[in-house]
Amino acid sequence: MIYVVLLAGLRIFGKRQVGQFTLFDLVFILLVANAVQPAMTGPDSSLLGGVIIILSLLAANLIVGRLDDIPIFHRILSPHPAILVKDGTVEDWVMHREGVTDDDLLMAMREHGVDKLEDVSMGVLEADGTISIVSRDGRVGRHRRRSRFVHH
Repeated sequence: MIYVVLLAGLRIFGKRQVGQFTLFDLVFILLVANAVQPAMTGPDSSLLGGVIIILSLLAANLIVGRLDDIPIFHRILSPHPAILVKDGTVEDWVMHREGVTDDDLLMAMREHGVDKLEDVSMGVLEADGTISIVSRDGRVGRHRRRSRFVHH
């Protein structure tokens, strides 16, 4: 029953696809998984307790999602794009800070048909984790794979 309530709640309140999840959506999913576990398998098998937890977390996520529409909160909740390559020069300190490896960058370049670093006008790690490549001839491409973030 908890599964059905959670599925219905996500269907009603959540319109984004998995690839479009924001940071607060991920936190929401992790919290729901942890919070409803006792209602499903633990000593607290009350349906009402699980439903209240799900509805409370859905409401909180909805409020945070609405706050994200306000520019000041959006700057707090969403990461800024990071320029990895500028005019054929790799920004090593940005790559290190964002946890992007040379292999990740080279793979993104190959996927967009750019062979040499000198042909890259700009390479950007977008807020959603994709790498955009703008070649010197003006072609723009987006890399669909997520980059691995390693923050120290």
